[in-house]
Amino acid sequence: MGQSVALRNTYQVAFEHFQRDISAPPRITALRERGFEYFSAVGFPTTKMEQWRFTNVSAIASADFDLAEPIDISSAVLDQYELHDVRGIKAVSINGRFSSTLSRTEQLPAGVEVGSLANALTNNEIGITSHLGCHAPFEAHAFTALNTAFLHDGVVVWIHDNAIVDLPIHLLFVTTAADRHMNHPRVLVVAGENSQVRLVESYAGLDEERYFTNAVTEILVGKNAVIDHYKLVRDSIKAFHIGNMHVTLEQNANFSSHSITLGGALVRNEVEAKLAGEGGECTLNGLYLANGDRLVDNHTTIRHEQPHCASHELYKGILDDQAHAVFSGKIAVAIDAQKTNATQTNKAILLSEDAHINTKPELEIFADDVKCTHGATIGQLDKNALFYLRSRGLDIDQARRLLIHAFASDLLNRISIEPIRIQLDALLLKHLPSSDLEVFDVNG
Repeated sequence: MGQSVALRNTYQVAFEHFQRDISAPPRITALRERGFEYFSAVGFPTTKMEQWRFTNVSAIASADFDLAEPIDISSAVLDQYELHDVRGIKAVSINGRFSSTLSRTEQLPAGVEVGSLANALTNNEIGITSHLGCHAPFEAHAFTALNTAFLHDGVVVWIHDNAIVDLPIHLLFVTTAADRHMNHPRVLVVAGENSQVRLVESYAGLDEERYFTNAVTEILVGKNAVIDHYKLVRDSIKAFHIGNMHVTLEQNANFSSHSITLGGALVRNEVEAKLAGEGGECTLNGLYLANGDRLVDNHTTIRHEQPHCASHELYKGILDDQAHAVFSGKIAVAIDAQKTNATQTNKAILLSEDAHINTKPELEIFADDVKCTHGATIGQLDKNALFYLRSRGLDIDQARRLLIHAFASDLLNRISIEPIRIQLDALLLKHLPSSDLEVFDVNG
């Protein structure tokens, strides 16, 4: 059965039922229709496309996923997905639907709104639709188009001008649906002029369940605003996670994002940041672990459109068994973006002979007064460092774990929220491989 036929038999029916059952303002209904029209026309991406050459999503395309139903869970069940000891604001979505009973928004300061996207569309349609779908265009993004087609709920974070949020805001998305269900959560973040906020966007799900999360996050960083963003993927090791984040930075805006991927059978984190105002600064950091036959794909694009902007990028991966990783990082500098300063680095450690990574750093520069660098390093654990640690009394397992932890700690130490840094450090240690296999030496 061809992909177009499969789409007609599954997603077309699901979309028709969705449009009929889930009402929305006319602008959103029209946006949904345009999203599904585009998705129906192009279908799921294939490995024949350059941007998807190393990432095969046929397991998603061939599965008959149904929309996950809304469900209530207890706070005790939610507890296993919490980031404990993190004081702050919490917005919880279950199967893509905002849960007011599990969320905690009573500590919101003046000038800050956090809540359900569906409710916001009812109460502030004009304000929300002036941003929703504007920062994350679905043209050339099939999964974003699919998310837009099923657009209904998620989380809105609106920081008004001059508002400073001292406590972090945790956006927690939990999938509790049974096998072969999908959800399409949407996040909209608008940070006004001179505002400051720290956001934690985390995804988790039931162990051993096979589900599909297709998330889209749109962020506007206003003039002189500062956003410190964290994304944590802790999905089931059988789950599929496609995440698209689109960020627009205005004049003198500062945006930093730290992506940590620990779960998922197939994970693709796609980030596109646009420096649309002079003097903006963007930092993208990422750490990913994969074992078994899991695949983690990080695709980043930073577009420098105005002068005197800076971007910094560092991604690190740890791969074991038959795991596969992809890193594609593009820095695009427009003709008017003089005095651009951009750096990009990707490093990966391969712990087995069967693990592999495809990496593609890319520069596209049309301005002549810029400073741009990129580099990629792929290797194994240093045999001399292992020998030194073992000579000091550590066994092979302890030595390996210490070196791997040191490799990853550089990124974890950049997390400014201490309770989250401590918990992620513990999760990292839990996921680090043991030395069931001897360390191999590629140098002979």
